[in-house]
Amino acid sequence: MPSAVLPGRRLLSAVDDLFDRVYGSARNPMYQSGTIAVALLLVVLVTGLWLLLFYRLSAPWASVERITTDPWTGAWVRALHRYASDGAVVAALVHFLRIFLQRRTWGPRTLAWVTGVALFGILVFSGVTGFILVWDTFGRSLAVEGARILDALPILSEPIGRTFVGERPVPGTFFFLTLFLHITVPLGLGLLFWLHVSRLSRPATLPPRPVLWGVIGLLLAAAILAPPGLDPEGSAFTLPSRFTLDWFYGGWWPLTTQLTPALVWGAAAALLLLLLAVPRLTRLPEAERPPSVVDAGICVGCWQCSWDCPYDAITMVPRSDGRADVVAQVDPARCVSCGICAGSCAPMGVGPAGRTGRDQLMQVRDFLAAPERRAGEVVAIVCAAGAGAHSAALMAGGAALYPVDCAGNLHTSVVELLVRGRVGGVLVLPCPLRDCRHREGAKWLEQRMYAGREAELQARVDRRRVAIQGVGAGDLDGARRALAEFSAQVAALEGPGAELEGEVGASCDTPAAVGGGAG
Repeated sequence: MPSAVLPGRRLLSAVDDLFDRVYGSARNPMYQSGTIAVALLLVVLVTGLWLLLFYRLSAPWASVERITTDPWTGAWVRALHRYASDGAVVAALVHFLRIFLQRRTWGPRTLAWVTGVALFGILVFSGVTGFILVWDTFGRSLAVEGARILDALPILSEPIGRTFVGERPVPGTFFFLTLFLHITVPLGLGLLFWLHVSRLSRPATLPPRPVLWGVIGLLLAAAILAPPGLDPEGSAFTLPSRFTLDWFYGGWWPLTTQLTPALVWGAAAALLLLLLAVPRLTRLPEAERPPSVVDAGICVGCWQCSWDCPYDAITMVPRSDGRADVVAQVDPARCVSCGICAGSCAPMGVGPAGRTGRDQLMQVRDFLAAPERRAGEVVAIVCAAGAGAHSAALMAGGAALYPVDCAGNLHTSVVELLVRGRVGGVLVLPCPLRDCRHREGAKWLEQRMYAGREAELQARVDRRRVAIQGVGAGDLDGARRALAEFSAQVAALEGPGAELEGEVGASCDTPAAVGGGAG
């Protein structure tokens, strides 16, 4: 499966790049697919409550017809309800595809993947029951096919399918039960959604306002200008010549009608098992990396690593060594070894093995000591999941590459030490803010570099020789453009960076002298 993911990732990167060109990375709806799905479900909830006021269990199709023919209080609301429901499926599928292709499904993320599968199942079930409540030819066809599949299970004393053969009118209790399921089952979305984001710090639940109102406005315009029609009333005595198939919720119907119930259940079980196995099948080598550890002797209890951790894996606990303050503690079950805590720790007392701030200082010194280094050259620090895909082009453009797993792991001391090493400038190319592999790595890096967040880049560093530009894996032109513009900016300066005063040392007071520190 990992090899099959690569073509999909290339296609996803190309689509991301296209949307970046049109909307910009901050408003790219592809990066907001999960939050767009949540927003559309809220639209479905509000419009559904309104439609419920006019729905009649005793005459389902006739009441929907009255709603559809009322241009002021019914037609556009029903259309918005329908289009938002379809849009929620599209957004959820895009979100699923992104997470799968980016292989963010294993380890502590497994819970989010499994609950996401359950959330999507509830979404589809709720949509199917909604179409059945309309009781047009399409809704009745879904009910009949669903009954045929369910009747293969020995759970009811009387087959459900007998309800629709026409020997007696469809009882009102059927519509009452369907309405009950349509309303109450989605209530489980709340609990599942809480579980879905329970291992995230500061989970985003809604997209940025421009994206939110843009999506809702587009659907509202479609609802007013092109509302969906209504098929004839479903009847056991009328063979429908055609009906309007909603592919988002009824796309399974043409397939299952050609299969026996046993094959349908077998295929459904196989698909479910495959989806549940995805976390195991898509594990990356980094899944074997150890979680972050804390050097309690260095930790000053500043809380910064706990605040910055995107997965709520670090808590502050009372010390056991007799000192009065607190110390950071990592929960290995929640840590994904992203290393963002290492970038946030000014005294360099926390991080995964081999990627702490002190480890990074050793590595950058080796980098600067390499014989191929040239005074005045531009160093491009690239994220493995983003600009790392453009390494060859950046090197061809004259940059020296310094790869990192995630820009959020980058300690600002690395940038300072590079400038001290007489390079011309340091161009950091993280993933776009809204598409960071570890959620907030690019965000915290930018704040440490320019906004004075703890473990900040020190004021003595010439900001003219430092730049940040978010670049996705599909944005080759953006990477080249960023390098060309920054190289021209550096070339306009006089020679390589001037020698800075002072040492690269800890910017926080520590209990003992520490070799290396925040930039």
